Amino acid sequence: MQDFILHWGEMGAKWGTNRSVAQIHALLHLSDRPLPADEIAETLGIARSNVSTGLKELQTWKLVSVERQLGDRRDHFTSIRDMFDLALVVIEGRREREYAPTLAALERVLVEARDDGTPKENVARIEGTLETMRLFDRWYADVARLPRAVHLGALKLGAKITRFLPGGSKST
Repeated sequence: MQDFILHWGEMGAKWGTNRSVAQIHALLHLSDRPLPADEIAETLGIARSNVSTGLKELQTWKLVSVERQLGDRRDHFTSIRDMFDLALVVIEGRREREYAPTLAALERVLVEARDDGTPKENVARIEGTLETMRLFDRWYADVARLPRAVHLGALKLGAKITRFLPGGSKST
């Protein structure tokens, strides 16, 4: 459990969050019950204020929810239990925070570039970038609407599907 939490913490920096936030998430992901903030702080050996800040960030990402327990005035926190659901929440969150704003920025840049004397070659490159990003975004939106059973079937099928696609491998 300790190795998992430490590794998850190290990965946090690569995922765009800090080590403490990632460790809090790892502890909650592994825990068999909702935990109060003071217990999280004690278990991880981090300041209670850092735990509070980390829990707020995780709630913003919709990775952690708060629960109340009868007879206890403290909030108890839990992570998304199902790994598939967790992955979907992370993917959608990253799309909303990173990908969608980039699409909007490219759309604004393209409008400006068409009118401000930007060389045609650069305008064409911006158009191509925007269109490719839109294509991926539409693909994501279409796939995201599919039922979970279809997602799981496609994931299990994996690269084997290339046998049936033009230019794909015939041996797998």
